[in-house]
Amino acid sequence: MIAVRQRIDGAAAFLLHAYPFSETSLIIEVFTRDHGRLALLARGARRPRAALRGVLLAFQPLELGWFGNGEVKTLAKAEWQGGVPFLQGDDLLLGYYLNELLLKLLAREDAHAALYDAYAAALLALSGGAGHAEVLRRFEKALLAELGYGLTLDRDADGATVQAVEEYRYQIERGAVLAAQGGAGLAVSGKTLLDMAADDYADPRTLMECKQLMRHLLGHYLNGQTLQTRRVFIELQED
Repeated sequence: MIAVRQRIDGAAAFLLHAYPFSETSLIIEVFTRDHGRLALLARGARRPRAALRGVLLAFQPLELGWFGNGEVKTLAKAEWQGGVPFLQGDDLLLGYYLNELLLKLLAREDAHAALYDAYAAALLALSGGAGHAEVLRRFEKALLAELGYGLTLDRDADGATVQAVEEYRYQIERGAVLAAQGGAGLAVSGKTLLDMAADDYADPRTLMECKQLMRHLLGHYLNGQTLQTRRVFIELQED
């Protein structure tokens, strides 16, 4: 039996990463709304006068078409959709951080429409000057939820309502446990957990603890993989 060559047109997508393939082409990693993360061969995209050079832009909404049945499909069409200001400065680096999380944590061809929408919203918020902590924490929570590791922030591991005045330890894949009970886990206040549930990061302690908590959780699920964007950001802060 001859395999039917699959063809997709009009797919909403974002470019996550690109690297050279031969002297004239690129392999691009894209995140699509309805087909998940894909690798596509962009033939001729490295040629000086290639039309694709001005279209395959990171952090910009694209409409793509492709064909093929293998692990790497062939890009057939790409159109820039516009509407999102280009990221600059720290916002640009944070955009690369979001991309790196998607590249390292998402399986190929596993659709996550809600996460795609959360990613698009995060880019729009960053380009509009929104607070970094709010944007990153909201996206990280959406990412963990889509991967099946959603956080329960308003109730503890026993199902009791989290109290703002209490101190807790957050245990991976179990949840918050009262610190008075002892045991392992990352120390976090009840107020921080409730603030995170409400996406309220005005309190400096909340800001610090929620960053530590998300770093702890993501580090676990990354299973030893290093985030290069985090390393670069730390080095820039030290300069």
